[in-house]
Amino acid sequence: FRDLAGLGRAFWAVALLGMVFTLARFSEAFLILRAEGLGLPLAWVPLVLVVMNLVYAVTAYPAGAYSDRVDRRAILAVGLAVLIAADVVLALATDVYTAFAGVALWGLHMGLTQGLFAALVADTAPPDRRATAFGWFNLASGVVTLFASLIAGALWQWAGAAATFWAGGAFAALALAGLLAWRARRPH
Repeated sequence: FRDLAGLGRAFWAVALLGMVFTLARFSEAFLILRAEGLGLPLAWVPLVLVVMNLVYAVTAYPAGAYSDRVDRRAILAVGLAVLIAADVVLALATDVYTAFAGVALWGLHMGLTQGLFAALVADTAPPDRRATAFGWFNLASGVVTLFASLIAGALWQWAGAAATFWAGGAFAALALAGLLAWRARRPH
């Protein structure tokens, strides 16, 4: 725990941003539930994860390579905007095809953002405390993912599927606002 104090403000800004972002990224199981609820036959349910992961796989390498040449936070901002769009599409979806458009956007946001938080942790943590930083960042992300999925499930149960995705979009917008405030205060 003594090492935590030495991680620095920049790391804690990334960690806080990551936690808010993680609230917007509840379990992908909700994508499956949304598509099934809109009429996707049970036999075709695995296609939801295939589409999401295909888009993710196709976009992750180019996004990561590009982030090595520009400010990573700009790409993260685009990824958050795509997540907001995915949530809006999934909240408003009335058929399976629209749900798949939202799923594809979800995969795109993952391709744009997944590796960036690891890079930002490495960029902001002191070199002699990087392992500690990664450990705490991943622990916090795991705990917040659990809470995000609990919140999403409760919203789904009490207010419906659309409310779950509207809340995810709101958390993503909050993370985007935090990122933009961080960018304004601290150049790359």
